[in-house]
Amino acid sequence: MIPELQPLMALLEQTEQERDATLQQQQRAQTEHQAAIAQGEQLVAYRREYEQRWGERFSSAGHIELVHSYHGFMTRLTQAVEHQQRVVDSAGGLLERATAALVEQEMRVASVRKLIERRVQELQRQSDRHEQRQLDELAARAAWNRLAAAVTRF
Repeated sequence: MIPELQPLMALLEQTEQERDATLQQQQRAQTEHQAAIAQGEQLVAYRREYEQRWGERFSSAGHIELVHSYHGFMTRLTQAVEHQQRVVDSAGGLLERATAALVEQEMRVASVRKLIERRVQELQRQSDRHEQRQLDELAARAAWNRLAAAVTRF
């Protein structure tokens, strides 16, 4: 490795590690968000099924205690659905922030890579200029030596 690039390569490695950690956080947030959505959907489906089942029971004569029990449970079930929606919203917010952080880390990695690319190009230009100067110097010496040899022949 080119010694001039060692600090930049270390920086690249560090930013890639940070990006990888951020990616893992984003993936966990996405998994948690999806799980929260799935749980919310299960609760809503259960509530719908429960309403249908009890709706059929209420079509026949029922006791007032059963009606109170049904309404109490439906209230708690509705609260659970609302709570789960808040969990989904919170998980969605975490996912959005994790995704934004991942985008930011990806940009940092790309910036460091671009910096390394520019530094390599600059080092190549310096090397090319140095090589050209050496070739020019060799050509000048060869011309001078030819001139000197021609003068000594006369």
